Amino acid sequence: MAKLLHLSCSPRPDSESSAGAQIFLDGFRQARPDWDIDVVDLWRERLPEFTGSIVEAKYARMKSLAFNEAQRESFAEAERMALRFSLADRVLISTPMWNFSIPYKLKQWFDIVIQPGLTFRFDPAQGYLPMLKDRPTIVILASGSDFATGMNRGRIDMATPYLREALRFIGVTDVRFVPIGPTAGPAEPIRSARETAHRRLAEMGKHF
Repeated sequence: MAKLLHLSCSPRPDSESSAGAQIFLDGFRQARPDWDIDVVDLWRERLPEFTGSIVEAKYARMKSLAFNEAQRESFAEAERMALRFSLADRVLISTPMWNFSIPYKLKQWFDIVIQPGLTFRFDPAQGYLPMLKDRPTIVILASGSDFATGMNRGRIDMATPYLREALRFIGVTDVRFVPIGPTAGPAEPIRSARETAHRRLAEMGKHF
């Protein structure tokens, strides 16, 4: 069965990014009722702390050393998370912007799955090479300010370039961003931004 993986990155079920994701998924389900939708709620999933044996496992893998038992178990957790992502035919990421970047839970997820020999490899002649196949990916990014068209356009948005580069590093380059902002301040700009994003997401869901 074909699968859409949804990385849900807001701790608030009624957040703007979650609402946008729901609009998109409603359209997607109507268009592709036979697809499986795998929701990874990063605030409910148990994400291993990136410390101790999993760090040791990463450096052991980089040095082509054998794992000890603790390292093997820790790396297996990263493998399970990366496999869940790699099996998806399509990906949806819905996230707020926190302090101009991404929530720490999403950064933790990337830190766990970006592992040598798992999602990337190093070639002495070519450098770092991705190991995952490309797949269509949509990122819904909600922010307090309008970083797309308003006075903050092009400024201090560190979430978009980080997500684009982190995904590219493991092989995903077919990425489209849907900003929702502003989500704070006067009511009318918030309403207008929300309606514009929701119209776009409803249409994208039908054709994704």
